[in-house]
Amino acid sequence: MPGIRVPLMSSAGAMSGAITDVGGIGVGHHQKFDADAQLGAGWATGTTVVLTPPGTVGAVDCRGGAPGTRETDLLDPSNSVRHVDAVVISGGSAFGLAAADGVMTWLEEHERGVALADGVVPIVPAAVIFDLPVGGWQCRPTAEFGYLAAAGAGAEVGVGTVGAGVGARAGVLKGGVGTASVTLDSGVTVGALVVVNSAGDVVDPDTGLPWLAYQIKEFGLVAPPADQLAAYADRHGELSPLNTTIAVVATDAALSPAGCRRVAVAAHDGLARTIRPCHTPLDGDTVFALATGVVEVNPDPATPASMSPEVALITAVGAAAADCLARAVLVGVLAADAVAGIPTYRGLLPGAFG
Repeated sequence: MPGIRVPLMSSAGAMSGAITDVGGIGVGHHQKFDADAQLGAGWATGTTVVLTPPGTVGAVDCRGGAPGTRETDLLDPSNSVRHVDAVVISGGSAFGLAAADGVMTWLEEHERGVALADGVVPIVPAAVIFDLPVGGWQCRPTAEFGYLAAAGAGAEVGVGTVGAGVGARAGVLKGGVGTASVTLDSGVTVGALVVVNSAGDVVDPDTGLPWLAYQIKEFGLVAPPADQLAAYADRHGELSPLNTTIAVVATDAALSPAGCRRVAVAAHDGLARTIRPCHTPLDGDTVFALATGVVEVNPDPATPASMSPEVALITAVGAAAADCLARAVLVGVLAADAVAGIPTYRGLLPGAFG
C-alpha cells in the first residue's frame, strides 16, 4: 500500500516535506497488507527504518508506561557508544523487535557499525507499536521486514498507511506515518517522522477538529456537520487501551549526546499538544533524536560560562522538533487509508474538508 503525500509548505522557517530534508537521512518502509484483512485475521503490519549517515549522534526519551524497545540503554549519554546507524520502528509489539535483526544484517553487508578487529557491529535502536489485533495475531514483522525496509530506504517518505503505520490506530481512527521538517534562520534543518498509534484522541470529540487551533487553519479544516460528529462520538466505545506512538526527530546540527537527549525530551511536547491523553501507563510513547553534525553553530556569547555552550542551540532545535512532530502527527492521521474496518478521519469526518 503506497500511502499518499500531504502537500507541505517549503519556505525557510516554515514546515516543509520530510525528515529526509535533513541531509543524509533515509527512510524505508516494508509492509504486508491483505486487502481483506480484519481485526484478528490476515496481514496488516509493517516496519519503518530511518537510516543515518556515519557519525550520527543518537539519544532517546521514553515517556509512556509500556514501552517495547531495544538498545535504548546504549543511548544514555553516560554510556560508551555515541553513534547510531539506524532506528527501527515496527509493528508486532515485542515480536516486531525481530525486524532490527534484518536491519543489522543489511548494515553489516554495507560495513556500517562499530568497527572491531573482525568486523562491524551495527548500532540499531528500535521501538515497537502494539498492533497485534489488527490482522492476525501471528502475522507480525520478522527480520526480513527490517532488511527490505533498509534496502529500500531513500529520500522519498511515504506517509499514511505504510510501513509501521499499516496497523496503527489513533484513538478510534486509523493512524499512520507522518513527517515534517523546518529550516531555521541559523541554517539548521530539523525534521520528524512519527508512527501515530495513540490510545488518546488526535481529534477533539466535541468539534471533530485537531486540538490546536493553528493546525485547523494550517490544514484548511472546518467544523464537520453534526451527524458526522455523532458518528465519531459513537465510535469511542471501541477504543483499544493498548497503543504506542513512536517518533524520530533529526537535525543536521552538531550536538553532543546530552544535547541530543534534551532535544528528544523537548520533542515530546509535539505529542502532548496533539494527542489527548498522551504518555499514559498503557502507551509506550518514545522519541528518538538524531544529530548528523554537518552544521556547526557558534555558541551564543550571552550564555553564562558555567552553562553548556549548547544551551541556545538545544533550545532552538528542541522547539523546532516539537513543532515538526506536532505537524507530523496530523499528517499521519489525515493521510491514512482504512485497514481492517478501522475508519479514517477523511472517511468518518469528510465535512471537515469543506
